Amino acid sequence: MPDVTNFADLVRRAASARGAGPALRSHDAVLTWAELDAQVDAVAAALTALDLAPGDRVGIALPNVPEFAAVFFGVLRAGLVAVPVNPAYTARELEHVLTDSGAAVLVATQAVTEAVGERGPARQFTLGRNLGELFTPAAEVAAAGGGEDLAVLLYTSGTAGAPKGAMLPHRALVANHEQLERIDPPPVAPDDVLLLAVPLFHAYGLNSGLGAVAYHGACGVLVERFDPADSLEVIERHGVTGVVGVPPMYIAWSLMGERLARAWAGVRLAVCGASPLDPAAERRFAETTGRSVHQGYGLTEGAPVLTSTLASPSIKPGSIGRPIPGVEVRLVDAAGEDVEPDEDDGTTDPGEIVARGRNFFLGYWPDGASGPGEGGWWATGDVAYADEDGDLFIVDRLGELILVSGFNVYPHEVESVLAAHEDVLEAAALGVPHPYTGQTVKAIVVRRPGSQVTAEELIAHCERNLARFKCPTAVEFVAELPHSATGKVRKGVLR
Repeated sequence: MPDVTNFADLVRRAASARGAGPALRSHDAVLTWAELDAQVDAVAAALTALDLAPGDRVGIALPNVPEFAAVFFGVLRAGLVAVPVNPAYTARELEHVLTDSGAAVLVATQAVTEAVGERGPARQFTLGRNLGELFTPAAEVAAAGGGEDLAVLLYTSGTAGAPKGAMLPHRALVANHEQLERIDPPPVAPDDVLLLAVPLFHAYGLNSGLGAVAYHGACGVLVERFDPADSLEVIERHGVTGVVGVPPMYIAWSLMGERLARAWAGVRLAVCGASPLDPAAERRFAETTGRSVHQGYGLTEGAPVLTSTLASPSIKPGSIGRPIPGVEVRLVDAAGEDVEPDEDDGTTDPGEIVARGRNFFLGYWPDGASGPGEGGWWATGDVAYADEDGDLFIVDRLGELILVSGFNVYPHEVESVLAAHEDVLEAAALGVPHPYTGQTVKAIVVRRPGSQVTAEELIAHCERNLARFKCPTAVEFVAELPHSATGKVRKGVLR
């Protein structure tokens, strides 16, 4: 088969090579590569029949179910753009993503379509209701578009404002797998069975999980909602050989003793991303299973993997490893100059990570703003240092972004929701350490004069307007917030 141009070509390639082999397992159901390829054709044909223009956007708000894969790849095969959305988003959050992206179609759960209602796209397909209309068998569909054409809009954010759509072309999605495959030995092989418990609407679950399964023609085991005990049963029952995970998963497993050891007896690869894994949990996990956890670093804008301990000779506690083949990384100071190794011990001072590679995005929707700059370099906003061997260690973020279980929480959005409450005069949101999720959101609130609003009331208000992972878990009331001369809240002082 010729080189992959359209990301959905991966499904066609896998079906050609391993048609009768399992592509996806979900509970007791098994979908072969041939069956998945036929479903992708059906979705592509149904979407094409809607007279959409090339590049039109299709929102996908589904959990980790086989239908997600068929719709996602079907959208791409039809020459359209997929917009994965968290199905747990509130109506306000859904409306922003769907409106900003200009989605012409929405494929979602019933809860999502009911929340969006008439404010959403005119064409809506609901899981369990009319989604079957997209799965009417069709003749083979030739993929439309690819390469530098936009494939996916993944909504992410910096430290302020509403989420922005990172524009990932087909080229970037494919490139990240080509880069990872150049690691010796390659992390994933065609006979692997990967646990897909990280949400597919997230860049990590979408490309490092589902994308890896398609690229290698392997098998993915879908988990809709992570439960530590249930997931171990799934790993054991389906013969999982590789896990694409996040810190909360490994932290929970690390506390399960012999049950963990038994379930993981056949697993050879453990990968953790999205945020740093607690060292104590990492030690417990390794001691129980006899397997090290490979950690890495990436961003939605990098499709997503930039570095990994898989690319290092050995795993060092707290390290994010080295750049994967085909990705270049520099550490720069405030003036944009490379930080140099210390003459005595070979380590560098902390510097901002700037990187480049074929896996990078085109910029932010809709005009490609803030994409890679001169020479293809892109500043990540993250700070790291390198040891004498060249292994990298994350230090901090230049901005105020909060990472809860690897998901971006931008303080400005939380603060805006809090400020909309009639009893709140001013609010600031901070990320504070949390033993399970890495960080959690803490709100510092100034009440309006005479108000006695409680922390519980404000948290409930947030839960009505924000996805749960964005909501504060603690609220502290203060008489006033510290401000700079320009009126900006001095969060360094608050910390």
